[in-house]
Amino acid sequence: MDTILKKERLGEWVAQIGSRARVFAPAYADGIWNFSPVAAGVSIELDHGNTVRPAKGFVFPQREVLYRFRQESGKAPELTETLPDTTPTVVFGVRPCDGRAMVRNDKVFTCGFKDPYYSARRDQVVFVGLACNMPPSQNCFCLSMGGSPHSEDGLDVLMTELDGRYHVKAITPKGKAIVESGAALFDKMQVPDGNAVAKVHADADKCPQRSLAAMEKIAAGLKEHFESPKWDELARACIGCGACTYLCPSCHCFDINDEITGNTPLTGERVRTWDNCQFPDFTMHSSGHNPRHDTGARLRQRVSHKLLYFVENHNMQQCTGCGRCISHCPVGIDIVRVATEVTGQ
Repeated sequence: MDTILKKERLGEWVAQIGSRARVFAPAYADGIWNFSPVAAGVSIELDHGNTVRPAKGFVFPQREVLYRFRQESGKAPELTETLPDTTPTVVFGVRPCDGRAMVRNDKVFTCGFKDPYYSARRDQVVFVGLACNMPPSQNCFCLSMGGSPHSEDGLDVLMTELDGRYHVKAITPKGKAIVESGAALFDKMQVPDGNAVAKVHADADKCPQRSLAAMEKIAAGLKEHFESPKWDELARACIGCGACTYLCPSCHCFDINDEITGNTPLTGERVRTWDNCQFPDFTMHSSGHNPRHDTGARLRQRVSHKLLYFVENHNMQQCTGCGRCISHCPVGIDIVRVATEVTGQ
């Protein structure tokens, strides 16, 4: 379903959607782009670079309470499940790298065992993507990861900016529903519009990007050089802050803890939070042994998970080439450089 939306009508479409769903869009504040709620009567402009925080938080929040408990002396514990918020939500301006990350997250949370918390949110969130007419970051490398600046993977709608208008393509039933809800605002796509879209996409594919060798070569190289001294050398600057994984659109590791909120009676919450393979205690055993006791081993785990282990399990790289981990690492650790130097590719 392909249509054309004039830029001056974008606000009307967002307002129509906002009358029955929460709407989020990229907003610039404190020097960065991030997804923010769109208030009634507020217009949005899709002229952003990539957001710092990925879109995955809408379906896999950084912290969520699974249930609350209460224990009084001599009585059976009381458990109250906390169900996920399933308010219909529409997220505008999602870049294709974040859309492709959702495909990878779906592999983890909905294939085989279906995580009910993740799935409940996933069913209610509509991702409206925005194609990249040019790389939003100097560290983008989506083409090397099998994606493209106009990939439709994981998105419900893909918008492409043209001169004074957007090409709007509904991809999924959820996407079709929100486009049809504003049908009166859209124009029928004409042949010149289709030609313009094709040219914009082709030009975007030609824009210079960072690059990595083919998936099979990188995976084989990582396996061959598992014991390479390069891991320790390249990880020497790491301070273990975890920004690389917390800002990644496809990292999915989590921890579950019981947090006490009161003592008389005993009350608390079972909480799921994002975890981070770059933290020293990520693999700490109760015995005190840590199989990844240094930063080199932890860097190897992160890069190998992205470019080797996920390939072996799902025949796709877990990384989508958004470049966030490169751009926001405070000490300049670069996954492209690391994979290239370790494997010699």
